[in-house]
Amino acid sequence: MSTLNILLQFILPHHAISRLTLWLTRIRRRWFKNLLIGLFMRGFRPDLADAESPDPFAYEHFNAFFTRALRAGARPLAGDAHTVVSPVDGAMNQCGSLDGNRLLQAKGRWYRLQALLAGAAPDWAQRFTGGSFATLYLAPFNYHRVHMPVAGRLAAAWYVPGRLFSVNTVASRLVADLFARNERLVLLFEGESGPFAVILVGALNVGCMATVWHGEVTPRRPRVVTQLPLPPERDRYRERGAEIGRFNMGSTVIVLFGPTTAGLARIATGTPVRMGQRLGELRGGAPPA
Repeated sequence: MSTLNILLQFILPHHAISRLTLWLTRIRRRWFKNLLIGLFMRGFRPDLADAESPDPFAYEHFNAFFTRALRAGARPLAGDAHTVVSPVDGAMNQCGSLDGNRLLQAKGRWYRLQALLAGAAPDWAQRFTGGSFATLYLAPFNYHRVHMPVAGRLAAAWYVPGRLFSVNTVASRLVADLFARNERLVLLFEGESGPFAVILVGALNVGCMATVWHGEVTPRRPRVVTQLPLPPERDRYRERGAEIGRFNMGSTVIVLFGPTTAGLARIATGTPVRMGQRLGELRGGAPPA
């Protein structure tokens, strides 16, 4: 994506475009949804070998194809209960330690933890200060469901409104505070070794983000910071690798850990990752590579 394309996004009606995309991708007319799927297959060549239903034209509409489930056993989880695994298929954008309360967005660009959480949970921001993070980019051809990196109990969930800039590497370099400016869902957990978060960041054409607890959270009106209701206590816990949400179209997931919660391995920017792949270890497990 060119620099000009990113600059044009500063004036585009992000949410209107994304709502139109959402509508088009839910059309069930066979000729239309097969046309969209066929164009997508030719343009992005996704690997459907691991899909529960590998026939792209068997899905009821484009969005069902795009958010397709994996067949059982397609993503075995690395290590044991102390191993932090990737919550998604994608590519590593950045990972490492927070510089106090700052996260690295791209070379020379930082943004603040409080801005990412949008003031929704100030006590949690303090708990993550000095911890570790990983930012994972999902391209359009990737599998688009989101899973637990470690086992934990949902303690709070927030909808944070914002723009819908693209979230690829060009945008990361050019758009200041990109992940703190885009619309997002902040899921906060208590785990065996301490707090962690899984943050779903929306992007242009990402007209719908959902969790297993709340269903479709976006698109949403009014677009104001909103604490989402917690499910009954018996439904808050999820095992490592359990599905917790999904995207419509490509986007980004950020995982955060407190300084005593986990240590993450050093994975180079741009490295492909798969859901279930080892990212690091909970404190008390084996040290990260």
